[in-house]
Amino acid sequence: MQHRKIVVVLKGYPRLSETFIAQELLGLERAGFDLVLVALRRPTDAKRHPVHDEIKAPIHYLPEYLHDEPLRVARSLFACLPRPGFWRALKSLAGDLPRDFTRNRFRRFGQALVLAAEWPKDAGWLHAHFAHTPASVTRYASQLRGLPWSCSAHAKDIWTSADWDLAGKLSSARWTVTCTKTGFDRLTELANGSSPVHLSYHGLDLDRFGSFGEVRNQHDGSGEPVVILSVGRAVAKKGYDTLLQALARLPGALAWRFEHVGGGEEMEPLKALAQKLGLNDRVSWKGALAQKEVLEHYRSADIFALACRITADGDRDGLPNVLVEAASQRLACVSTNISGVPELLSPDETGLLVPSENPIALALALERLIRDPVLRTRLGAAAERRVRSHFDHTASIGQLKQLFQQEWQAAE
Repeated sequence: MQHRKIVVVLKGYPRLSETFIAQELLGLERAGFDLVLVALRRPTDAKRHPVHDEIKAPIHYLPEYLHDEPLRVARSLFACLPRPGFWRALKSLAGDLPRDFTRNRFRRFGQALVLAAEWPKDAGWLHAHFAHTPASVTRYASQLRGLPWSCSAHAKDIWTSADWDLAGKLSSARWTVTCTKTGFDRLTELANGSSPVHLSYHGLDLDRFGSFGEVRNQHDGSGEPVVILSVGRAVAKKGYDTLLQALARLPGALAWRFEHVGGGEEMEPLKALAQKLGLNDRVSWKGALAQKEVLEHYRSADIFALACRITADGDRDGLPNVLVEAASQRLACVSTNISGVPELLSPDETGLLVPSENPIALALALERLIRDPVLRTRLGAAAERRVRSHFDHTASIGQLKQLFQQEWQAAE
């Protein structure tokens, strides 16, 4: 089993916003893989999902900042110096520095030194989640240890990384998987045939998100409020300022209320914007919640809204997992036509799509859903069928299992 223990490098662990990664880790364990988790930073969330408690893999933390643990870094450097791979990794660092002469680049090399020096016994493969900083550490560590590596790329890491950086990692990795067609197309172009790129929707654990069998309220905005829900971190790419502006444009006589679940650095500015727009009496800020509580909100809401955008630095969502979760509960969804969202929501078939940065179009779509409970029912049912036929996480686990097994069979 020496070659079947996998070191999985993560940016942070556990994280409430990355349940799709936790589900994948648990799925790989259940498929018989022996995992060791290595994180670049310690958790900052006060809560954790139940799935994290089911994962048996040990977790190790690298020094988030090298100056915090100088002796550990120094010991690792001296331990790695005699290894033939040290000079390969140092050559890679020297090639990277002219294009990225930053403290961050040195930090990733130092973290790789610690990982290589404190290597888990019998591990024979590295896998990075995210193609930016985790993949940098993983690539250097693979050179230091002389071992193969692979990568799961997602969203921000694909669109905010430099072309040269991604191309170098793609050529170094044995294979890469990504979870949207738009991400797949970009990575395939950058790989230019140097290594395989695979499209793999990470999907949901549908045992945790079982079918919602109850009949939803048929409110039409004329009496009892229609509940509009959004789940996501208060960060720029989620477009919550646009969503609030859209809500402010809804007709004054229309009965609705908005609930937001999530934390994030822009929470206070968003609350101030809601107050400025006169929305305070219709908006509830629930904060970060555990998965079970989020599921209850999906089931009690009438509409799910997410105003995804592409930020100035290129950051964007791929296919937000919360959209898949909401759709699995027959919740009518409205979102924007960027990245992987149209791969789940087909206009007027499985949801409503509007241009990003367009509060007028978003307000019209929300008003349409508020006034038409029959449309909500039809779109929600179709969205659930799409999720249960195309976004079952067992398919992505099976694909990853096959990729790993092919490598090990070739090695034998």
